[in-house]
Amino acid sequence: MHLVPRYKHVFCNSNNLIMAGAKHLVLLKSSPLLHSLKPPKAANFYSQTHPFNTKKLIFSTIPKPTCPIFCRKSHFSYAPQPSIPRPVSLENKEQDVLDSAELRLLKAKLETIGIHAGSCKPGQYSGLLCPMCKGGNSMEKSLSLFITQTGDAALWTCFRGKCGWKGSTRAFADVNSTYGNMSKILKVKQQYREISEKSLGLEPLCAELLTYFNERMISGETLRRNSVMQRSYGDQIVIAFTYWRDGGLVSCKYRDKAKKFWQESDTEKIFYGLDDIKGASDIIIVEGEMDKLAMEEAGFRNCVSVPDGAPPKISDKELPAKEEDTKYQYLWNCKEYLHKASRIILATDGDPPGQALAEELARRLGKERCWRVRWPKKNDVEHFKDANDVLMFLGPGVLREVIENAELYPIRGLFNFKDYFPDIDGYYHQTLGYDLGVSTGWRALNQLYNVVPGELTVVTGVPNSGKSEWIDALLCNLNRSVGWKFAFCSMENKVREHARKLLEKHVRKPFFDVRYGESVERMSVEDLEEGKQWLNHTFCLIRCDNDCLPNIDWVLDLARAAVLRHGVNGLVIDPYNELDHQRRVSQTETEYVSQMLTKVKRFAQHHSCHVWFVAHPRQLHHWVGSPPNLYDISGSAHFINKCDNGIVIHRNRDPEAGPIDHVQVCVRKVRNKVVGTIGEAWLSYNRVTGEYMDVDG
Repeated sequence: MHLVPRYKHVFCNSNNLIMAGAKHLVLLKSSPLLHSLKPPKAANFYSQTHPFNTKKLIFSTIPKPTCPIFCRKSHFSYAPQPSIPRPVSLENKEQDVLDSAELRLLKAKLETIGIHAGSCKPGQYSGLLCPMCKGGNSMEKSLSLFITQTGDAALWTCFRGKCGWKGSTRAFADVNSTYGNMSKILKVKQQYREISEKSLGLEPLCAELLTYFNERMISGETLRRNSVMQRSYGDQIVIAFTYWRDGGLVSCKYRDKAKKFWQESDTEKIFYGLDDIKGASDIIIVEGEMDKLAMEEAGFRNCVSVPDGAPPKISDKELPAKEEDTKYQYLWNCKEYLHKASRIILATDGDPPGQALAEELARRLGKERCWRVRWPKKNDVEHFKDANDVLMFLGPGVLREVIENAELYPIRGLFNFKDYFPDIDGYYHQTLGYDLGVSTGWRALNQLYNVVPGELTVVTGVPNSGKSEWIDALLCNLNRSVGWKFAFCSMENKVREHARKLLEKHVRKPFFDVRYGESVERMSVEDLEEGKQWLNHTFCLIRCDNDCLPNIDWVLDLARAAVLRHGVNGLVIDPYNELDHQRRVSQTETEYVSQMLTKVKRFAQHHSCHVWFVAHPRQLHHWVGSPPNLYDISGSAHFINKCDNGIVIHRNRDPEAGPIDHVQVCVRKVRNKVVGTIGEAWLSYNRVTGEYMDVDG
């Protein structure tokens, strides 16, 4: 126990420890460590070196208790202590501790778990590098190690928040640690047993086994070079695949006629054929020893096989630390053979476990230097499973071609144009559907603007210019011509008002028999019922049920559901300023708009869904009646920078300048020249039905 010098008196029972000073009383619960450590010698017990004072502190004798805390009611036993004289110098005793066998044994034990305590002295705290977390990126010495003054016990704690490893040990006891995998660390450092062909009872292959390998196209020369042998197990003879490193036998794996495998215990896990890849820049990794031998028959000696087969599936967890990666410990044991390799071909089996093994190996070796093979087809349904299958049925020449035609291992987010050749071919032959866009239904716009799936169109215009009406008319035209369906996130419209506008455009009759209907007959009940069914089949609504403002993530999540559930081809967000635009304090509006539009574009591209985004211009103080510019949109210039198409809808308000029912459609931006170009078109607005028509009829 490391006593704190400011306490003058010590009292204890079996469960608690009291340390009392002139002004303080501290009650400490006993711990297993207090009971497990030997009590220090008397001289050491009563003499401590204070970290801030070079003088020896001597605990005073304990007087006869007068304080009530020392009464029997407190449940603490008390016995008067005689005066203890000031101890003599401890230099000789300290030297004895430093030279003790217990301390040497303790430090050796600490060394086995990665704690390098060579210069640490008993009775002192030392700051060291934690073997668990390595001090993080800064490699700070976060491990506090304390060795008792007697030199026979130690305890430690790592003060890094992400680690917190702590534990204790004694010279003649096991390590007690909070680190759950301490046993694995100790196991990695274990001494593997030495084996030899003689000690294992290995023999040359018999004629029966040579015939077996010959049937699988493996020659005797290949078997001899790889030291494939046999061993007697009871009444059967099994195949022995010997594992070598630098010419020394390291392990041995056995296979019986029932294709059951087992390995020698307490031997190091390494690749089969490890010496064949020493210094190689190109390496082939296969799943089984037979595949390694098959590769050699095809002319590839720079090949190794994993010792433990394949996992059932790809792990969904992060890569474990080296000490915990027990399934793939052979990779760490052979890392010096793999570091120099610039090209690693993963020729694992073609079944799901084999593909899972390839993925796990690539994760650890680095996908940027990995290639993979595609086994040829066996028939219209099946592929050959592995290298030995290809060798047996197609011969060494085809196996060689398979390896030579290995392709780059896919890395998420990194592609070649080759990956898109089918899409490019479909685009060229116009077989993908709507490659050149869908006509708006107005001849005046055919050369300027066509609707392409997966694009973003920003629509703006001064208030009361008919932006929403024009988009509604456009959607009706698209539904009429190609049967598209749409999702509406229209916060400015009441549902019934929006339904009226859409029905009038579809039925081409006014909803009411009032002033705006003029002399046109109102739609009938039959028209209404048919129109309601059309509404329900063509549109779905994205709306908040409460008074909360929706944000863009909420809208896009529901739009994804609409694509999957209802098969919608277009999304309308009308308008931008009705969304909730809360952002981080450190984020500017420009940054927010850029991020928001990126999300919208990704949604459009991923779901092949065209998005129309209505955004109002900022307040125009000196507006003279001309159409606004896309840069006038309130919020950010990113509205024009990031959109695929930019359109301004403008209505004539001056009778002297022309008919007031004429609407100007200004196409200000078209990213894809195949489907349009910048220009202007004029449409005529029918106030009775809400339809837009070409001016020339």
